[in-house]
Amino acid sequence: MASSPDDQTSAKQTLNPSINGNDAPCPPQEHVGDEELKPSVPQSTDVIESGEKRKRSDPADSDNCRHPLWKTSLCSYFRSHSGSCSHGDACRYAHGEEELRQRPDNTWDPTSERAKKLLKSESGEKCDSKEDDVMMTEAVVDDDCADPGLSKCLLHLPLKWHSDQLRDFLGQQGVIYKSAKKKKGMMIGFVTFESAEQLKNAMEELEGKSIGNKNLKVGDVLPRSFEKKNNSALPLHQSTQKNMETALGGDDTDVSMSSFGLEDVLKARSARDVATPLAHLTYTDQLEHKKNSLMQTLKKLTRNARKACPNGVSLPEWILKSREIGGLPCKFEGILESPLVNGYRNKCEFSVGYSLQGKATVGFMLGNFREGITAVEEPADCPNVSMIARRYATIFQEFLQHSGLPLWNRFNNTGFWRQLTVREGRKPGKAAEAKISEPSISEVLVMVQVCSKGIDDEILNGEFERLAQAFTMGATANSPLPLTALVVQDHKGISNVASADAPLRPLPIPKEGSDSGPDAGGQIVEARIHDYISNLRFCISPTAFFQVNTLAAEKLYSLAGDWAGLGPDTLLFDVCCGTGTIGLTLAHRVGMVVGIEMNASAVSDAQRNAELNGIKNCRFVCAKAEDVMGSLLKEYLSVPQRQNEVPDFSQSDDKVISNSEDKMESINNALNPEGSSSHELESGKGASGCLENVQRESKNELHNGCSSKDGNISVRQFKNFVAIVDPPRGGLHPIVIKALRTHACLRRLVYISCNPESLVANAIELCTPSADKTEKGNKNNRGWRNMSSAGLARHRAKSMPNSEPFQPVKAMAVDLFPHTPHCEMVMLLER
Repeated sequence: MASSPDDQTSAKQTLNPSINGNDAPCPPQEHVGDEELKPSVPQSTDVIESGEKRKRSDPADSDNCRHPLWKTSLCSYFRSHSGSCSHGDACRYAHGEEELRQRPDNTWDPTSERAKKLLKSESGEKCDSKEDDVMMTEAVVDDDCADPGLSKCLLHLPLKWHSDQLRDFLGQQGVIYKSAKKKKGMMIGFVTFESAEQLKNAMEELEGKSIGNKNLKVGDVLPRSFEKKNNSALPLHQSTQKNMETALGGDDTDVSMSSFGLEDVLKARSARDVATPLAHLTYTDQLEHKKNSLMQTLKKLTRNARKACPNGVSLPEWILKSREIGGLPCKFEGILESPLVNGYRNKCEFSVGYSLQGKATVGFMLGNFREGITAVEEPADCPNVSMIARRYATIFQEFLQHSGLPLWNRFNNTGFWRQLTVREGRKPGKAAEAKISEPSISEVLVMVQVCSKGIDDEILNGEFERLAQAFTMGATANSPLPLTALVVQDHKGISNVASADAPLRPLPIPKEGSDSGPDAGGQIVEARIHDYISNLRFCISPTAFFQVNTLAAEKLYSLAGDWAGLGPDTLLFDVCCGTGTIGLTLAHRVGMVVGIEMNASAVSDAQRNAELNGIKNCRFVCAKAEDVMGSLLKEYLSVPQRQNEVPDFSQSDDKVISNSEDKMESINNALNPEGSSSHELESGKGASGCLENVQRESKNELHNGCSSKDGNISVRQFKNFVAIVDPPRGGLHPIVIKALRTHACLRRLVYISCNPESLVANAIELCTPSADKTEKGNKNNRGWRNMSSAGLARHRAKSMPNSEPFQPVKAMAVDLFPHTPHCEMVMLLER
């Protein structure tokens, strides 16, 4: 439909944010990566009332009628598409720092370099560009390089490059060098020269050289030789030492660090700044900051859903009404604060590496590996880490000073010691009584991640004995500290994120006062601890997911249950259930809970947690949600109904609703037909014996067929079907989204997300109307590789089968991570 002359508008009108109901009062500071932000024009009243998509036209070129916000925000489309924007000079956003104008309130775009420098200057820090902070503490320079001044670090190299591509680039530039190293996934490379003349010529040729849309920067490499620990308590066998030297490529002692302005970096960056970037704000200001950020993220849902709406299909009512609430897709009810602000984390993962001073350190990395930062600093000033976790990190760090086995080298992917994980379990009690974190801790599980490749078993056994002795003595000497279980995880992969089947080795904890050795008298304790949520006791294995802020998690689950509209006739699907915390805490409010989790040990914990708390109306499935969600929905939502059957639920107490043994057995048999045995619990390498017992019980249960005389299956009739999803940061798998969307019996969905961006992407697919004719994607189209998550969701929404979409009803946040920009978002979707 062509625009009429009356619809044409001036640039001033075009830039008025109030024209589009789904836009913010100010131009958005960030765009979705693949969006083409075109100036919008108002439509006639009849077009808006009919719900058809608005069309956009370019603004008139008028320098005299410009909006006050013209060029006051950077164009993210221009930056993400290598300095190109289809709008050209007509774009209302600035194409670079030169075009950027100051806002009417005398502030700058927060994403601009001006704003970042002002922020640093206000906090008393020197205004150094972030791109200069390169802190590599790994072995990257040849040992035979006598003069450290002949080694240089190249910054802003393409992430996809490896050493061969760096050498080809240097050859094309006519640069003569001795050696060049570059690791894929990093933006830095290292080059060594044979003479000062070669270095000078290379500097002249490379400094400021343009690669893509960035300029190459050359920096110094400062070598740091760490003393070899000959006085180690671990005498290495010659064969083992030879294997280690071969694996390390001779770089186990010489470690170097590249730096641009090292003294400034040491003053400007700390573990506190990296792990808790909002710690300098008061908690009230932190909540306000998060609230504003979440509102901007939610507005992306409205904008992208409008764009994803198929041609010829009316816009949903919630999009049309969004202009009444400032462009939000639904009412945002604020953010719930955490009962415990400091030391709230019940799980801390500490990296093992070298500090900027060359000391073996257990703590947090000072940046991203891809940026060339591998330096580690102690977590002494991080307010979110408990005192117990800090003490165990110190104990392990002191142990590493005397260990003969090397630390993990992230550049060469070699070494032994990799990571320390400390998990804490609290005593039962009210939230008000648990605000003092340390006194409420009753159990602690310590897990050390190693890579045993190339190390003899005899060496490993001896080192692990000393490790157990060190933790035991350290725990006894510190107040004392609780130590319930000690585990070693053997992971041979590149990333510290180990797979679910990585071998776990429980270590015996020596008795107090005993010496290390085979006769230490230690006893291997089952590698599990316990925590409490809503007066329920939860068993937690070393790798199982459990919310890191227990007290705030109680608020989160209570909110999800209230919004889900639960009742005795409700069948609740708990997707990505972990150890079953959500489903079990809400089990007393529903008729049946079906949990889905891919981690075998977590499913084992969930089953055990149900037994610990006497909950019998829960079933847990060990599989990927995308593999079983569709068949499970068909299995439960397609149960034959009987008109004369009335639900009968007996409530044993105020905490758990359970039926008689006969009735529950009948329900379980009916809802677990023989054909669905593939959905039952599966034993894995990382699962415990408890999981195998559960599997045997499930198999026995399948053979106890239960049918009525007339041949119909005798089952409880559920009238209300609700799903609560709590996916990882990446969001739900597209197959899971499709299954939830296409089953019409599922009328209510509560989405819990630790990453609001993935929530928005998934909600686009769940809430966008379907086209009358499904579009098939082009398999040869590779454009999706450069799409943002929201853009990719819009693309997938076009191929969504014809089904009734959900509608966002309300949203609320729960602050589970004080002092950080992160929080949990809860959104209610209905249809």
